[in-house]
Amino acid sequence: MTSGGVPGGGTEPGEDSERSEGTGPGYLVELMGGFRGTREGATARFGAAQAAILRELVGEVSELIGGVAPDQGDRPGSGPGERGGQPGDAPGEPEDLEALMGLTENAELPDDPVLARLLPDAYRDDPEASAEFRRYTEGGLRSEKVAAARTVLATLPPSGGRVRLSGPDAQAWLRALNDVRLALGTRLDVTEDPDDQAAGLEPDDPRAAALAVYQWLGILQESLIQALS
Repeated sequence: MTSGGVPGGGTEPGEDSERSEGTGPGYLVELMGGFRGTREGATARFGAAQAAILRELVGEVSELIGGVAPDQGDRPGSGPGERGGQPGDAPGEPEDLEALMGLTENAELPDDPVLARLLPDAYRDDPEASAEFRRYTEGGLRSEKVAAARTVLATLPPSGGRVRLSGPDAQAWLRALNDVRLALGTRLDVTEDPDDQAAGLEPDDPRAAALAVYQWLGILQESLIQALS
């Protein structure tokens, strides 16, 4: 450990003296894995455990949305709503044209409550309009969410460490963090203040740890929003 730096991480050239001395709000934010703004976008330092938790959750949500593990389907045109094959291939069957346009045969709200939360109906009071809207947009929405998750996985080292995000990468992180919080909150049935909900659980309740992660994700998301503002 370098004296005065983040535990297990040390300091880097160019970091402000307040943080390098191990005091001040910037240092405290880093201890929680929070972000601070940079000229290019945002930066944060993650411990190995934090990185492992976040990568696992992001990967699970990506797989749920995209139907493939996050380390698969990286070939252009292999994502949901995208068409595979080589450039110049001519579409043949009507199904090929629909895939090329990003259309999906699915026109109903998913049965899985997490997917239903991540891919909600556009018009709750008009099932027919919602079905038509979903047919034209769900493929693209799934692809965008998977792409955001892959950005997180590509920029967050498995063993933790410094993460430096450009503006577009930071926006992808915000989308992915929001998706993970929605998914986890749905699984945990978070319907009230998570602090109050956590206070009502016994220490050995398995939901207590998951709620702590949910709260941490909220802090992480909020720190990134503030870093970009």
